[in-house]
Amino acid sequence: MQPGYQRCGTGPRVNCIVDGDTLWNDGVKIRVADIDTPEVSEPRCAAEKALGDRATVRLMELVNAGQFQMHSRPGHDEDKYGRKLRVLVRDGRSLGDILVSERLARTWTGRRQPWC
Repeated sequence: MQPGYQRCGTGPRVNCIVDGDTLWNDGVKIRVADIDTPEVSEPRCAAEKALGDRATVRLMELVNAGQFQMHSRPGHDEDKYGRKLRVLVRDGRSLGDILVSERLARTWTGRRQPWC
């Protein structure tokens, strides 16, 4: 059974959600590899912050809805910030794809695009 995830606070980060595409799992920082979501810590406009908050809450709902697996992509284990790059999958479907279908994320194309 996977642990329950809450939003990350100021204490130790073991199993928590940072934002719509970043979480901590067993003390390891994970970047959801197949999506990009709006920023919540340094948004460029109010609309980005609002959408980022919705994506964060939705990611928390998705990871807490049941067992999921984390898959790495060959040659893409870690990003330049030291986060592990993983695709989160439940029942053969990417949780990132669910966020994209709900317009809370974009498919990752290799570079950030503006949300404002």
